[in-house]
Amino acid sequence: MTRRLAEVAKKVGVSEATVSRVLNGKAGVSDATREAVLTALDVLGYERPTQLRGERGRLVGLVLPELQNPIFPAFAEVVGGSLAQQGFTPVLCTRTVGGISEADYVDLLLQQQVSGVVFAGGLYTQAGVVHEHYLRLIDRRLPTVLVNAAADHWEFPRVSCDDSIAVEQAVGHLRSLGHERVGLVVGPPDHMPSVRKLEAFRASGGELVEHTMHSLEGGHAAAAKLLARDVTGIVCGSDPLALGVVRAARRQGLRVPQDVSVVGYDDSALMTCVDPPLTTIRQPIEAMGRAVVELLVNQIDGTAVATGELLFEPELVVRASTARPRAAAG
Repeated sequence: MTRRLAEVAKKVGVSEATVSRVLNGKAGVSDATREAVLTALDVLGYERPTQLRGERGRLVGLVLPELQNPIFPAFAEVVGGSLAQQGFTPVLCTRTVGGISEADYVDLLLQQQVSGVVFAGGLYTQAGVVHEHYLRLIDRRLPTVLVNAAADHWEFPRVSCDDSIAVEQAVGHLRSLGHERVGLVVGPPDHMPSVRKLEAFRASGGELVEHTMHSLEGGHAAAAKLLARDVTGIVCGSDPLALGVVRAARRQGLRVPQDVSVVGYDDSALMTCVDPPLTTIRQPIEAMGRAVVELLVNQIDGTAVATGELLFEPELVVRASTARPRAAAG
């Protein structure tokens, strides 16, 4: 108990006596200090006293699938900053292979009496699968927002970039340069953002498709198959996939963009610094992040919000990884 008082007091910058008064529900402590002490308890992983557990702390869970893809840290920065401006403290939860699962994080966040949860790229993107931890959030009526396309059976407020428009922009760009054999590299067949990209690609007349894991290695493996089918342009479902495609092309002695053009998706950090600088589709993460926080805070404040999807339009950013195919250029 003494150690807990000392840690919380140090975290908040108050005396141990002040922390003790808050924990015992005694008067003589300002509302701001009381809230800071309770938040510190949550952040440090201590359970609130029984009489205080019914009050949710001003913590918000931010659950991400990974941090290797630069788009997720960038999104976390935007959402975290907006939450802080609203007086909330984000709790970053990152899934790891063989480590803490998304369901484990939900249990932990519920124990910590968080005010709400934001998921980006979570398991809700899997079509035809019902994950029990989302049902627990519904049962608790905990304010929740999902980012990126979700399976149709989840009735949460959602914020997404328009995958269909993204593919239309990418394919249109390559075809305007003269590419006729255009391939698509996306995630697993049950991944809803990939499903939407595939539908748009098919609608544009595209036929050459490879599904893979969302990683540089996945992009490399998929590109090897597409390059064997003589594609001259490849549209990718993420920037890491695109970098894998570039690596695969070079391993085969091909040049980007002289022999094969590559388009990414996200416009994540450092894409201007890779060789060649990557042509990509930019997600408007600043606007999307602000919308996420607004939807979440409105729920926390008791304001009804629609459970539909807010779609944000992406932007084609042309750099040096795309050019006219050799036959057209010649």
